[in-house]
Amino acid sequence: MDLNTRPVRLAIVGCGRILPAHLRGIAALQSAGLSPVRITALCSPRTEVAEMFRRRGQGPPPRPPASSKADDPLAAPHLYVSDIQTDVVPEIYDDWRTMLDGDVADAVLVLAPVSLHHEIALAALSAGKHVLIEKPFAISVRAGRAIEAEAERTGLVAGVAENLRYEVGTRALGWAVAEGFIGKPQLWLSGGVGGQWAPDHVVAHTPWRHRKLEAGGGPAIDIGVHIMHQIRYIMGAVEEIGALARTLEPTRVEREGSGASTVVNNEVEDVYLAQLRFASGAIGTSFSGWAGRGESCALPDSPVIYGTTGCIKADTLIGGDGVRTKATDLLAEHATDEVKEHYFPHGVRDAFGLELLDFVTAITTGTNMEASATEGVMDLAMAYAILESSFAAAPVRVADVLSGAVNGYQAEIDAHFKLS
Repeated sequence: MDLNTRPVRLAIVGCGRILPAHLRGIAALQSAGLSPVRITALCSPRTEVAEMFRRRGQGPPPRPPASSKADDPLAAPHLYVSDIQTDVVPEIYDDWRTMLDGDVADAVLVLAPVSLHHEIALAALSAGKHVLIEKPFAISVRAGRAIEAEAERTGLVAGVAENLRYEVGTRALGWAVAEGFIGKPQLWLSGGVGGQWAPDHVVAHTPWRHRKLEAGGGPAIDIGVHIMHQIRYIMGAVEEIGALARTLEPTRVEREGSGASTVVNNEVEDVYLAQLRFASGAIGTSFSGWAGRGESCALPDSPVIYGTTGCIKADTLIGGDGVRTKATDLLAEHATDEVKEHYFPHGVRDAFGLELLDFVTAITTGTNMEASATEGVMDLAMAYAILESSFAAAPVRVADVLSGAVNGYQAEIDAHFKLS
């Protein structure tokens, strides 16, 4: 990126639980001497929510983090725009349409609920704004493809905020596998069931995540797009998925500190089990779930990747001779300076900062993002293949989900949003 380029004016639509992680990413860029954006607008249907992030010392008090897991982006501490920029005070909007009518931004970061992603993104692109969209990229594969097509038509940048791709660990594993440190990949294993939202909590304190027409699906979509992106990034293309998905908890409960609780009907799956067949001939298993009473269960070394000369367990490579080496150490010791600068430009290692820098670089240079709209659509096709397979009670080809030839589960969603 040219550091002399005028910062991109960025509008943020949706001031939800993930916004602190994005603000922290911008702060990480600034710590590296980069100022690629100025936040010029904050949009939320409730203006008091946007004001919560505008200026330190003003607005309502911040919400506590949505997650208690330190490594979860939803656990990022609250930040204010005034913490990361003092020369521009963002405008506050309660309607993204009104915001787009004004000349307040060059690009839009879409953090609204997933059911609104395609409507906001299509309008922003039509208005000449680049878009970076929080995952899942869209409410269905067809909605995602509409965004992809509009970005191509307008010549604007559209990308998915897939932070997992930019994580140090994912980068290191992808590089190590590509460099042949475990030979040819043969087998992928990953998964866990339970965790902080089990057995029946409202996930991330957002009831819409449990409604099909607002979220698309449960963990197969919300978590599945992450996992499918990581799998494809490290292992290569997946041709076929056979899966089972079930709703173990028909209701979810939001428990408040006062002892009161709100019951939410759960319309989506809360656990899935998927079998993968890769184009390379490798096979794999991935599972995830927000249900499970008693105690959580997970593969302790997830992901596990077996190859023809060794394996990977979590972040450690184990050769045929039993020697154990951290993937990040291998990357640090053996990758070229060019590779390191590509992965971590200017030494930045915050994944949210890296995805935003990639977005701005694509805007200023006319290149594609790593996590482009095409990547976001492919993530959706793989994640929805899980639900389409379960719906059809048969394995499905990812290409058929991508093309729309297999669309039984998504048909209700596409009909509701008039997507054809």
